Amino acid sequence: MYTIMGITGQVGGAVAENLLKQGHHVRAVVRDAAKGRAWSDRGCEVAVATIEDAASLATAFRAAEGVFVLVPPNFDPLPGFPEAQAIGKTLQTALAQANPARVVYLSTIGAQAKEPNLLSQHTIIEKAIGGLPMPVTFLRPAWFMENSSWDVAPAKQQGVIPSFLQPLDKPVPMVATADIAKTAAGLLQETWLGHRVIELEGPNRVTPNEIAATFARLLGRPARMEAVPRESWATLFKSQGMRNPIPRIRMLDGFNEGWIDFERGQAGSRKGNVALETVLKNLIEREAKAH
Repeated sequence: MYTIMGITGQVGGAVAENLLKQGHHVRAVVRDAAKGRAWSDRGCEVAVATIEDAASLATAFRAAEGVFVLVPPNFDPLPGFPEAQAIGKTLQTALAQANPARVVYLSTIGAQAKEPNLLSQHTIIEKAIGGLPMPVTFLRPAWFMENSSWDVAPAKQQGVIPSFLQPLDKPVPMVATADIAKTAAGLLQETWLGHRVIELEGPNRVTPNEIAATFARLLGRPARMEAVPRESWATLFKSQGMRNPIPRIRMLDGFNEGWIDFERGQAGSRKGNVALETVLKNLIEREAKAH
């Protein structure tokens, strides 16, 4: 039996789908029992637990062959990342009490970076659960291709897509959530000793300009990227409601300046199979259905 956190989201749900298709038993972790009904209808066991409560998480993790740990994203953390510090302690306590056979933690590219930035939240949590006795895999995926969901509307409406990734011709490691889920489901079923890092990206690195060109091809209309001036980021992010934009700005700096990357470089990462065009096509179709 495999316990899956974040099952109501895109990645966690797809990890569960992969396991169910292979005939495995899945325990779905949800905050609200009502949200677990769709999974119980499919034969899954449902455990109600929250990321703030170690006791409920320990119950959800107990007797699991493997646990997929996914924490809710926090795009506007407080200075010093107290939220991640608390989550790390809760997960460490819950996993130590439950002692599942193995753990796959969904981390991020650049978790090893020394410079504080938005992704440092995963650095903190990796460290918190890094002393556990059971086998742990830190799965570090690249920039999500699905982040381009924000680009669909401007590509369709103006043909101009604002880009925080710069320069516009700089290749960026990216990966589809389908590849993340498939990899995570496979890792849960592997046997290994100790702790290890698996870095994951798509079949090719992608430039912002290539994203725009792919949108243009799929939409049948001109589309181009336009770099958002860095000096405007803080004001822009605050106008969107962020209290503490510095971590997000430093994360973008890390990608743009190259200090957020894989520890073992491009040669040392696993490669997924899903191409950018497939993801963008799905995003365009989803946006059309929503309207």
